[in-house]
Amino acid sequence: MTDIHLSDSDRAFIDEQVEAGIYKNADEAVAVGLRLLDSKEGKLVELQRLIQEGYDDVEAGRVMAFASGEELTGHILKMAEEQKNATAPSHSVSKSA
Repeated sequence: MTDIHLSDSDRAFIDEQVEAGIYKNADEAVAVGLRLLDSKEGKLVELQRLIQEGYDDVEAGRVMAFASGEELTGHILKMAEEQKNATAPSHSVSKSA
């Protein structure tokens, strides 16, 4: 098993969390911290991938230019409306004779 050495301030923080009833014990507090770190790392990897994708798009010329913020906002709203319409279920009404 790996030994973990904590600073006095880290120990005090964990003790405060346990004493406040947030965690049952120090092991639970550390486990939650590790899960949060793992989640954060995964998000950072995804963010780096998206940034690279953006750079690749710029290098390949897949960009759009807008004359103003209002023009950009209008384009985004139009795309959102198109997406909404594309995914909205079709409602057809049949009439009985």
